[in-house]
Amino acid sequence: MNAQFIFVMLVGFAEGIAVGAGFVAFLSVLGIIPRLTQLSKTVHLIRYYEWGIIIGAVVSSWLSLRNPVLSLPKMTVIPIGLGAGVFIGMLAAALTEVLNVLPILTKRIGFIDKILILLMAIVLGKVFGSLFHWTIFIDGGAN
Repeated sequence: MNAQFIFVMLVGFAEGIAVGAGFVAFLSVLGIIPRLTQLSKTVHLIRYYEWGIIIGAVVSSWLSLRNPVLSLPKMTVIPIGLGAGVFIGMLAAALTEVLNVLPILTKRIGFIDKILILLMAIVLGKVFGSLFHWTIFIDGGAN
């Protein structure tokens, strides 16, 4: 092995450590796992949540390096998409909860008594935006 190859390996390893440390710090600052166990009343299963995140991060990192092509039936992809959506939604909700974005936003725009309308607008906007994206750009581009 030459010096350039070893240097690239060390830089890649250092970048992986930096990204992994940032991911763990992000999760610990947001407190997603303790909050999830508290809301779902499954504190006794906290180790499974932690191992699920660890295994998910390792497997997804490995898959991103391998660049696999999975030919899965549409009915198999639905639970995977739902799981990914739940994860992203919980991450966004935790970030919003930690930063207290919605109370500040409602005070700034004078919507304090209509916070339910604001929440429904956000939720419906995400749903319709996702449906539009998948039906027009994803399925429409396949034709």
